[in-house]
Parts: sequence; structure tokens; C-alpha cells
Amino acid sequence: MAKLVGVFNTGHTPFCYMPPEDWNTIRSARPIREDVPMDTNESNRAKYERIQKAFAVLREQIAEAKPDVFVIFGDDQYECFNFTNFPTFAVYVGEDFEGAVSSPEALLHDAFESVGMTRPGMEEAVHEGPPPRATVKGHPKFGTAILLGLMKRGFDPAFCMDMPNPEYGVGHAFLRPWETLTDKQTAVIPVLTNCYFAPQVTGARSAALGRALAATIREDPSDLRVAVVGSGGLWHTPGQKGAYLDEAFDRASLAFMEKGDIDGMARYFDDYKIPAGDTSQQSRGRGPASTGMPSSSGPLGGTREICNWIAAAAVAEGKPVRVIDYVPVYASPIGVGFASYIP
Repeated sequence: MAKLVGVFNTGHTPFCYMPPEDWNTIRSARPIREDVPMDTNESNRAKYERIQKAFAVLREQIAEAKPDVFVIFGDDQYECFNFTNFPTFAVYVGEDFEGAVSSPEALLHDAFESVGMTRPGMEEAVHEGPPPRATVKGHPKFGTAILLGLMKRGFDPAFCMDMPNPEYGVGHAFLRPWETLTDKQTAVIPVLTNCYFAPQVTGARSAALGRALAATIREDPSDLRVAVVGSGGLWHTPGQKGAYLDEAFDRASLAFMEKGDIDGMARYFDDYKIPAGDTSQQSRGRGPASTGMPSSSGPLGGTREICNWIAAAAVAEGKPVRVIDYVPVYASPIGVGFASYIP
């Protein structure tokens, strides 16, 4: 029978990969709320080093677990799907897929370009061509087993036998954990979730999805060793006016996870109400980056990637998930988290 060998939750913000000396330059171009603390370059360096240590812990745990396949819960941010058809869930069942890797030049370019700013001295580097890409091995047989197992348990996910948008490839929610945590040889099955575009997946539905995956792994007749990854988060509304970091929300969410109370974590997420006057979480009208429809519940923006953490942690089925570190990066601002569960 297939065996769960670990659950691993990780941040994937560009700040995990770019030089900390650039963090405050990026911050200066972002409309961050005035009361967000300002880190020194020395403090940013210390936080960057904590992030690298957390990555190292996860890599060591994964190497010891020896997985045959990774199942990654990650959100699609208009990379594979667009508003002609945007599924809530999709399972990738193809032989392989491609995506952009996190070259320093590409990450810095994206960070500055998102706020309409060009970093001095980068013009030549960022215009040499598209960012480098990598080909990632998929696992069609087990991907199909996941697809059918989810359908058996009341889910109706879309499926992808090839990249829906080959020009772009599969998004950073999958490529960054692949390049940061894996040996780059082990197969990956992306489970794409709609965290960003209203109406989005809820925390409760994410927990149910994780439990359905856990049951599917248990009943699979293969001898595969399966690692599950939750990608993204935690609190962040990058580039939005008045962006701030709600550390209390993040820490309360993580406390539920550490107790193994994933339903409590999901309820806490879904019951959240946006404070009056919070400009960083305002709903926008219909356009190229917004559906104009109402959100189902909970926070808005990148914070909704917490649903990927909820789904992954639910695979542990009530077992405590250990928080390795939580790093508040005020330059974004974002709460960068790392956690794991080893059976």
C-alpha cells in the first residue's frame, strides 16, 4: 500500500530567494501601511538566514523520508487558467510539466516591476530573454489515482493531461518548492487550487480535500512513498495600498495546526472578517486580475494561500504539525512560515 512519509508546509515568496540587501529598496516602492515596522539591513540579513535554515531543515527531513512522489497543493495565479475557465481544483496527470525557475535576476525584476519600478543596473540582465525554465517529472498513474480518489470522495476536480498554458508553464507555487526542497529528480503531482480569484476555495473545503487525499493514499495498492507539500502564505497582500502584516492571525492559525486541530484552523480562517477601512483587502471590480464576484469567506489576497497549508496539514489527519519557524518579513510585508509532520 502507498505510504504517507511526511507533510511539509513552506513559504514561496520571492523574499526567500533574493538578496536581503534589496529588501528595503523594494519596500520603499510599495504602498505599505505606516505602522509596519522597518527592519534594518542587518535584521533583514538575519531573517534571510533563518529562512535558509528552515529550508535546510525541510530538505533534511525530506531526504530522510525518501519519497517516491511529491503531491503539492499550490494556487494558480493566472499561469495555467484564466477567466474563460477557472476551476476550483485541478489535478495534473501529465508525464511532465515546465515552469520558470527562480533566477535572482528574474525574481528581482518581478519584485520591482510589480510596483512599476526598475532596479538600477538590471536593465540589461532582465531583457536578455525569458526566465530560465525547468522540466519537472510528473506521475500520471498516481495522479490519476488521486483524481479518481477525490471524485470517489465527493470532489469533482478538473484534470490536466498537459500544460493548459504551455507558453507560461506551471506556476511558482509548484516550481519554487520543487527547486528548493527536492532532489529535482522525484516526480511531482500538482494539485492546483483557486486561492486568489473570487469565489475562492474555503478553509473548510481545503481541510476536506486534504482528508480525501489521505484516504486516497491509504487505499492505493502501490508501494509508493508519498510526501505532501502545502505551498505559499502566510499573511500577505503584496502591492496593495495599506498592506500590513497581521502576525496575530498567522500565529493563531499556526497554534491550531500545532495542536492537530485542522478544523479549528479552517474555521478560524473562514470566520475572519475584514476590518473596516482595510484598503489592502478591498474587493475590486471585474478586470484582468479580478472576477468582480464576492469572496466566499475569510481574508483576501495572498493570505488565502493558507488554504494550501490547511489542505496539506489535513493529510496528517489530526496529528500535530510542528512549526519550524515563522519569520515576519516587513519589507513585503509577509509572514513566512515553515512546518512539518513526520509519521
